[in-house]
Amino acid sequence: MKFSVDKHEKYVVLKLNESKLTNDNAPKLKSEFILLNTEGYCNIVLDLSAVKQCDDSQDLSSLLFGDRLCKKANGLFVVTGITSVVAKILEMSNLDQALTIVAKVDEATDLIFMEEIEKELLGSVDKG
Repeated sequence: MKFSVDKHEKYVVLKLNESKLTNDNAPKLKSEFILLNTEGYCNIVLDLSAVKQCDDSQDLSSLLFGDRLCKKANGLFVVTGITSVVAKILEMSNLDQALTIVAKVDEATDLIFMEEIEKELLGSVDKG
């Protein structure tokens, strides 16, 4: 599976550099989510802009896995770069309702920073 990882202090961007999301590379994607989570990343941005084909909503279940992993760590899982083909499958399986989806990576990072600021503010209110 070809992908790139761009690590930042508060989040990591994982870009899948494959034209297809299949039952061959979906489990590897899950493994990468676990690895990043183990490294302390609770905010993951998944860039699917290179993915032009996905035949099965089962392959997209790896996205739900990433979402659950991040939520469990009190973080955010954001999917970006969805092509029309992937968007149709997400809609048919109602995954578009369950996942946080934005158009571009910079929108995802803005969302993460807003969440982080909110957590810090709420944390300081709790301590006060």
